[in-house]
Amino acid sequence: MPDIVNTEQAQAWNGFEGAHWARNQDRWNAVNEGFNEPLLDAVGITGGHRVLDLGCGSGQTTRLAALRAPGGHALGLDLSGPMLAEARDRAEREGVANVSFAQGDAQVHPFEAGAFDAAMSRYGVMFFADPVAAFGNVGRALRPGGRLAFVCPADAVLNGWVTAMTSLRDVLPVGDFGQPGLPGMFSLAAPERINDVLSAAGFVDVDVDRAEAYGAWGQGAEDAAEFLLGTGPGRHLMERADPTARARARSALTDHLRAYEAADGTVLLRSTSWLVTAHRPVTT
Repeated sequence: MPDIVNTEQAQAWNGFEGAHWARNQDRWNAVNEGFNEPLLDAVGITGGHRVLDLGCGSGQTTRLAALRAPGGHALGLDLSGPMLAEARDRAEREGVANVSFAQGDAQVHPFEAGAFDAAMSRYGVMFFADPVAAFGNVGRALRPGGRLAFVCPADAVLNGWVTAMTSLRDVLPVGDFGQPGLPGMFSLAAPERINDVLSAAGFVDVDVDRAEAYGAWGQGAEDAAEFLLGTGPGRHLMERADPTARARARSALTDHLRAYEAADGTVLLRSTSWLVTAHRPVTT
């Protein structure tokens, strides 16, 4: 295992959470891939760029970045061994040769200084134990003038999957879904927090724009409910309930999700995020 300081997240992403995401990579991509094009456009990849993909997971965004830089290279970095195994396998099967993957913690990973033209992330930068240190390390890995772009969740109440889960408060012990500033999915939900962290890490020209996309959570309300309850937050809640409460939760969540079924049965939930861009200064 490489140097890791974010041990709590490393344990999760090399345990149940990582195995779940690796096993369900296509489903999670269907949830999140509405942000792919806005993110890739924002990072501004060209033919010879060297690109760093932070928290790359099973590597969909890394492969897409590599395809936009046929004369360059994309490196995906993640804590999760199970997800990286899927990333490498998928890249090989798709024949994407100018891509590689490394297991590591962005906060302390020994990047070569100035090795990348751009860094990007789709939902991979919210879990840093020390975000200023992590973004500072990433900044040093960028060439002067190099560009950073990432997508992170905005306020929890603006995201349909959270609304779906909080609809179960009468059945399950549903609490708050993270607080801005604390490690977790919504640690960067406040724009001023994003600006403060990136500025302290040495980035300039910080820009935070709201972005929305609808993700496909399942084929039919029952399928989507089962998937949501099998995710980390859902599994945590279900484990704390008795069999009767678990059955009521499945039924209630299925009923809630029926309102979001499209004509073909796909359950579509809105995700509201921040699309963030910044630069490493040309001179330091």
